[in-house]
Formats: sequence, C-alpha cells, structure tokens
Amino acid sequence: MPLLPFLVLTFSLVFVLSHQTALLAPITKDHTTHQYTIQAHLKTPLQPTNLLLHLGASFSWLDCYQNYTSSTFSHVFCNSSLCSSLHSLACSNCYSPPGPACANNTCTLFPENPLTRKATLANALLDSLALPTTDGSTQLSQLGGLVPDFLFSCSQTSLLQGLAKGVAGLAALGRSNFSLPAQVSRSLSLPRYFALCLSGSRSNPGPVFLGSSGPYFFNSKIDLSKSLIYTPLILNPVGSTVITYYLQPSDEYFIGLTSIKVNGKAVPINASLLTVDENGFGGTKISTVDPYTVLETSIYKAFIDLFVKEALGLNLTVTANTFKPFGVCYAGKDIMSTRVGPAVPTVDLVMQSDDVFWRVFGSNSMVRIERSDADVWCLGFVDGGPHARTSVVIGGHQLEDNLLQFDLESKRLGFSSSILVKGTTCANFNFTSSSSKHIVK
Repeated sequence: MPLLPFLVLTFSLVFVLSHQTALLAPITKDHTTHQYTIQAHLKTPLQPTNLLLHLGASFSWLDCYQNYTSSTFSHVFCNSSLCSSLHSLACSNCYSPPGPACANNTCTLFPENPLTRKATLANALLDSLALPTTDGSTQLSQLGGLVPDFLFSCSQTSLLQGLAKGVAGLAALGRSNFSLPAQVSRSLSLPRYFALCLSGSRSNPGPVFLGSSGPYFFNSKIDLSKSLIYTPLILNPVGSTVITYYLQPSDEYFIGLTSIKVNGKAVPINASLLTVDENGFGGTKISTVDPYTVLETSIYKAFIDLFVKEALGLNLTVTANTFKPFGVCYAGKDIMSTRVGPAVPTVDLVMQSDDVFWRVFGSNSMVRIERSDADVWCLGFVDGGPHARTSVVIGGHQLEDNLLQFDLESKRLGFSSSILVKGTTCANFNFTSSSSKHIVK
C-alpha cells in the first residue's frame, strides 16, 4: 500500500506524455526592467524557478552557489563524449567541499549575462527539468513533461546582476543542440519546433510552446498556426558572445530583411547593411533581451525622417521635448486609439519579396509615457550607433502580441503580425490546468 501514491503519479505522467505533443511554459514581463522571464521546475524535488528568456543563447545557466539543493544533479566529466560535444574550452578542479558548483575533472562552460556582457567559468551540470503539457488550447498538467538530464551551466551569483528580481538564471532558446527547445525535443522525441507569444500584460503571461507546430489556440477559438507567414532563418557565421568559439556560428536567429516601409513607402537604406558579412556584421536578428528595436544610425535617421513625414499627414507634430531612449514623441491627446493601438503610420518589415512582410501597428511601434509632467506616445525604435554589429535588432516591444514559430526542421520563421487584428492577445492563452482529468486513482 505505501507504494500506491508513487505508482499513481508515475502512471499519470506517462499517460499525459503519450497523449500530448507539446510542452508549455508561461512568459512574464517584468515592467521595471522590461525583461521577459520564463518559469520552469528544476531539481529534485522539483522547484519553480524563474529564468531570463534569451532567444539567442546557446545554453541555459543557473546560480549554483545560492540555495541549490537537489538529490539528482550530476556533473559532466571532461573525458566524456557529452563534454566533447559542448566544445568546452577548459576542465575544472575544485578544492572546496564538493557540490553542484564544485567537482574535479569537470567539463566547464562560459555562462554569460547578455545585459552586462559579463561571463564567468563554471561547471556544466545535469539535473531534472519539468514543464506543463498542452494540447495547444489549454494547460493539461502542471508538470507532465519531464527531462531527467537537462544540461545547463552553473554560474556565480554575481552573474545575476541587472536581472529582474527573483530571477535565478537564464533560459536559452537559441539554435544550439543544448538550448531548452532542443533538449526538450530530443529527450521526449518531439518535433523541433517552438513558438512564443510575448505578453505585455501586467497580470497575465504569454506562452512558449515547445515541440509542436500547432495548434496554438487563443480565446479557445483562434488557432494562430493557421495564419502564419514564413521566411527563412539565416545563419550568421560568427557568434557575438563574449567568449567565442572558433568556427562556431551564432546561435541567434537572423532573418532576411530586405527593406523597411512606412505607410507603404520604402525607407532609403544602404542594402549592404541588411546582409550578414563574413565577419558576422550586418543583417537582422530577433531579440528578447533588447526591449525595443535597435537600428544602425543611418537606418534609424532615414526611418525617423520618413515616419515623421508620414505622421504629418495625420496632423501629428513631434513634441519639443524628447524622452530617452526615444528620439520622436507625440502628445498623447493628439493620437486616436484603434483596436491595434495608436493611430499612427504602419511600419512593414519586408522579407524575401514584397508580399512577405511583418506589419507593425501602433501597439508595437509606439510606447506610452505617462507621468506628472508628460503624457506622450514615443516611437519605440532606438539608435544603435554607426558601428552596430547587427544593423536591425527586432526587440521585445515589437514582438508583443505577435506569435513567432521557430521551425528548426525547415529552418524558417513563421510570424503572425499583431494578433490584435484577430481580436485576441498573447495574454489570452488558457493556463488553467486540467491535470485532474488525467490522474488515475
């Protein structure tokens, strides 16, 4: 009889995994730092853990020096095939008491904080990770998908500097074989797809779907997988991490932007800036750690000039005061509201042909600033400088309430443009668990 609860739990877990095809995690926005965090359950016993969502990172990392307690962690040893596949640059020995962050002859990695651009040397570690399961329309079980040997890097507590309160590390969603999506797909034999829908809501998270090409239901009726437009993912031959690995390409997601249009009119851009050169400079990438879209200076100035000109046609005049980091703002009272945000000129990010474009409406192009001395809408694009490594970085604000599907099998990106057009938001996914339906008593 004492074994019965264990048997029931185990049977329930297997039942869920054998009938569902995707895992799920909530993405929450921290409005103080403008960072996006994902919640996963790690260690044994499983513990809820908040991690910075980094779309372009190669591997996840976690603070192992502070309150790391688990009965299932194990180290990766230097002479193992797993260590070789990690392209580790060093082995580690430790003369302190053994623990997650201390062991001899262990494989090491260089975890990096993408905001401070600081990195450290730390042990690679294996431990349990669990996420909810989903059928694409609701959360089915809270911890139905278990990856028993999830690989990540330890890190020192100091690497958390600048991250949102309560964050214990970083969740990597990059192109590498050791990102969170890659490990979930490999461990559970799921397709190499993931999709994310960032929510700007202060109360309700957006979802990331792991291991499924769809459906993705919002409001229980709208399957966003049916309305995606696709563009190829482009490989940048050179990584941009602090510690670079010889002949290892970037694990960030680049796309082939060919032009930017405002109200259908092309921004004059030096076309060479939109291609990635042999040194890894130029091109367009997608980022969840940059809060707003960043443009190389010549692109930024040409874009701002055209936007201001088109806004004049709507009787919108730029305010005398500027509000950093933005260069163009308008009085809040002058801008009308629509179901897709402020009524301002549309911005199109054009891909491989004129009919393949990502449309940016006012909800994603404008940022509201309300305080005692000001009420303005500012254009949410910032100047990245004349020597920007990447010419266009599509940032978090422009991604909110847009569904992005990363099809790593066909190496393409599916994008929806604003789902406000369809009368829904990323915050409308149903995270209410129905796991009680799947427990065998």
